[in-house]
Amino acid sequence: MRSMSQGQVTHRRVFYIPGYDPIHPRRYRELYRKESAAQAEISGYDISLRPKSGGGAYGWQVEGRMAGAAVTADVEVLIWSDIVRDSMSNSIPSTYLQLLRTAWVYIGTGALWRLMRLRKGPVIAALYPVMFLLLQLALAAVMAGVVLRSGLGLVALTGLEGQASTLILTLLFALAGLIMGYAVLRWFRARDGRFFAYYLMHDYAFSARWKGANPPALEARMAAFGDAIAAALQDPVEEVLVVGHSSGAHLAVSVLADLIRAGRVPPAGPALAFLSLGQVVPMMSFLPEAHRLRGDLQFLSESEALTWVDVTAPGDGCAFALCDPVAVSGVARTGKRWPLVLSAAFTQTLSEARWRALRWRFFRLHFQYLCAFDRPKDYDYFAITAGPVTLAARYHGRAPSKSRIDRAVSGHVSVMP
Repeated sequence: MRSMSQGQVTHRRVFYIPGYDPIHPRRYRELYRKESAAQAEISGYDISLRPKSGGGAYGWQVEGRMAGAAVTADVEVLIWSDIVRDSMSNSIPSTYLQLLRTAWVYIGTGALWRLMRLRKGPVIAALYPVMFLLLQLALAAVMAGVVLRSGLGLVALTGLEGQASTLILTLLFALAGLIMGYAVLRWFRARDGRFFAYYLMHDYAFSARWKGANPPALEARMAAFGDAIAAALQDPVEEVLVVGHSSGAHLAVSVLADLIRAGRVPPAGPALAFLSLGQVVPMMSFLPEAHRLRGDLQFLSESEALTWVDVTAPGDGCAFALCDPVAVSGVARTGKRWPLVLSAAFTQTLSEARWRALRWRFFRLHFQYLCAFDRPKDYDYFAITAGPVTLAARYHGRAPSKSRIDRAVSGHVSVMP
């Protein structure tokens, strides 16, 4: 049933792999519902959501009518938010320990300096939680010092210097200072929903802890993802589309590479497509133990079993915009055919007013790929997921973005342990 030649779709299975996100996947359904309605109004097509039928992962069904064609898409979120939550420490001291370990890994392996040669934005985003957490610690130390000095001043005014009670009072004020300092840290921790310092620190620490390798729990979950996609490839649909956003992109790379290697992609089955959005692959692939990921990148980039399109935007400071994840990781060979690297070009596809409203909301911009564009060009998330043509047909003959970065930068290029 492979529709690579004609590219027409009436039924599609979509698997969305989120990034490092501890939140329930219903947020993605609500985002899709809200933003698809906005894009439909802008672009002049019809789209509606209904509850998912059947079992399996969390998801929803989409009915799209575009260019006179009706399409049904079953969207599923491949969940690993429980693994994310388990990796996030609720302890302030342990988060600072993570900070030290993560900084040591990225600096000690040389990955940080090489990442800076690609894009400054995501490196600044990586340094932000480190610097902001250190600033919080400095403010806590200042407040603790103020309490201690104020207490010692009071002791001096009482004329108790030299007496035994001086030591006791000093210790009490020192304890009060520590309590004040910790209260400052707790104040920031309670408001991390605004600052994202702890969240981002946990994100980078998750990659750094195994130096680019996947922990066993994540490998097991990725195998389950592969089983779900393999089952969909047996369905009477025209396309199976896997969408990997942010760090979900490199999970999708390995899941798809495993499927193809194992012969689980039927030659006469649905067209298999992979859309990576806002990818941060170099944050993993540049680490010394990322042998599996680098090998999977190399393998997938040469495969004829799928279409792989990578979409980023220079306006997204959290992604390695227009960096070919295979090439910059130093594993591209002469047989490389993927990915097709494209720009979402936020400054062109968003109106000036919309761009002004979003340009400093870095976290929101990182999700713009899943949202409506008021000046859409050839990237439309909802037309891709619920439209009448395959990903291959949509971008057939499309040249990659001229400003893509495809030079090898990583210092670690081995694909075998």
